[in-house]
Amino acid sequence: MRLVGTKLLYLAGMLLLISVITFAAIHMAPNSFFAAGGLNPNMTPEAIARLKAVYGLDKPLWEQYLSWLSSMLHFDFGVSFASGNRVIDEIKERFGITLGINLVSMVLIFFLAFRYGIRSAMKGGAYEGGLKQLALLSYATPSFYLALVLIYLLGLKLGWFPIAGLESLEPKKGFERWIDIAWHLSLPVAVITFTGFGSLLLYVRSLTREILKSDYIFFARARGLDEKTIVRRYVYPNLLPFIVTILGLSLPGLLGGSVILEQIFSIDGMGMLFFQSALARDYPVIMGILVVGALLTLLGNMIADLILLAIDPHRRR
Repeated sequence: MRLVGTKLLYLAGMLLLISVITFAAIHMAPNSFFAAGGLNPNMTPEAIARLKAVYGLDKPLWEQYLSWLSSMLHFDFGVSFASGNRVIDEIKERFGITLGINLVSMVLIFFLAFRYGIRSAMKGGAYEGGLKQLALLSYATPSFYLALVLIYLLGLKLGWFPIAGLESLEPKKGFERWIDIAWHLSLPVAVITFTGFGSLLLYVRSLTREILKSDYIFFARARGLDEKTIVRRYVYPNLLPFIVTILGLSLPGLLGGSVILEQIFSIDGMGMLFFQSALARDYPVIMGILVVGALLTLLGNMIADLILLAIDPHRRR
């Protein structure tokens, strides 16, 4: 419990520091949402001043920060300049889409990388060489280029998949609606999976090769254990700390979204929201997304550390 308390204090301190840096960076950025002509060329300076007073932007910076920090502790990130809605509502509206896409993609990435990374290290030869080349191709392929190629070939030429949006023009109901959404998200998930599994596969392959050089693997084979048993008893347990660490670091990515892919496929997710807010200089939304991402990163690291302490006796000592 002392360790958990220490990590929570560290998380709170880091989150406070990140909030200060985020707030300062946003307010040092050139121009603003309320710049002359940014809203309406016909708006008078008096009208802009009244609008700033409504949002509390007429107060000193330190008062603005303390007010924002106090609201942030209650997960209230203010009101969007562009839409007038609460920032937390804007995030809630978009995060489900991004969470679904990235969660499915992450499961596929981990499954492919660990299954074939271990198998390539175990088999070697041409099988390992072929998977290595595929992994390098995955690592080197830009996601936006692959997305455009798939849209052209599978969407426009063959007509197998829709090229944009989340649902068909005629919305469906019940189970058919979920099938329709899955059909629309097939190409984005395929792009994220293919461009994401290569580097992880190479890393798993490298770690597995190092594990296979260990003495306990030599003695396990000398005892006549088959390869499946060796993988289950010796390879998987030694890869587990790495899996936990990567999963902890992947937590913020579940809600981060992809600005480029969501633009290409016209998906209203977190990436699109962040991009639109940056263009409109909608600072409350930008700060809200950055703080949520920082919180998830810190939580992911803390959870991964605690799980590693629970499963690894060397770390406990």
